[in-house]
Amino acid sequence: LIIWHQQDASVARHFQTQLHQVEQHLDQQYARSVHLDTLALKNLEPNLSPAFGEGIYLPNEGQLDNRALLDSLLKKGLELGVTYNWQSAKNPSDFPTRSHTWLLDCRGLGSRPQWQALRGVRGEVIRVFAPEVQLQRPTRLMHPKYPIYIAPKKDHIYVIGATEIESEDQSAISVRSTLELLSAAYTIHSGFAEARMHEANAQCRPTLANNSPAIQYLNDQTLQINGLYRHGYLIAPAIVDATLELIETGTSHTARNLAIQIQENHANID
Repeated sequence: LIIWHQQDASVARHFQTQLHQVEQHLDQQYARSVHLDTLALKNLEPNLSPAFGEGIYLPNEGQLDNRALLDSLLKKGLELGVTYNWQSAKNPSDFPTRSHTWLLDCRGLGSRPQWQALRGVRGEVIRVFAPEVQLQRPTRLMHPKYPIYIAPKKDHIYVIGATEIESEDQSAISVRSTLELLSAAYTIHSGFAEARMHEANAQCRPTLANNSPAIQYLNDQTLQINGLYRHGYLIAPAIVDATLELIETGTSHTARNLAIQIQENHANID
């Protein structure tokens, strides 16, 4: 669900224009976005603040529990015999070419010595326990600075995020960002006033100049995958498909269709 305050209607209109352009390229089997008036919005999310008079509903969208996913991936990897080496910093040069068929470098900002175009974009996120809040689906608030989302999790936990700051500062969340995120949440549902803070985290996202991901050949046996920005979990399946196609055939239809950059060397990356 996407909502906005009346003063941010121009931001929402711009988003709608972009959304309609994307929908023109979708298969007919996917339901299109639905514009909601006040009544439709109330029927969809009865507990939403009455201050919101319209919204956009994306019926095919869902959410991913990233922590549960990581637990599941770890478990499945162990079942498949994957060896994990935690707290073990490595560079591609640590692996002689004879030791592997393919080396996939997915180190994020750790790859910057070999990929200098990478930069960090700071993001901050808050988890709260809010039993008085009843939101049934991820809710995105259009905002002039950056999109703010509220994602419901089990046991009355809500994730509120995320800031987007051009900085590589990895210190604790700032007071300014805390106020922005929690104030936005309160305007969406007044029950957040009595929520309890569980976590407040800050980290930097690996980002390229155009905020889009890229796959790069470091050499004939090494692919570097990076620049997933703030979309890592959701775009990862497409990146995996593109990577497998490159390994198996030397080309990728997925990358071309989704405008994922394939680079031969660092000099070509802007």
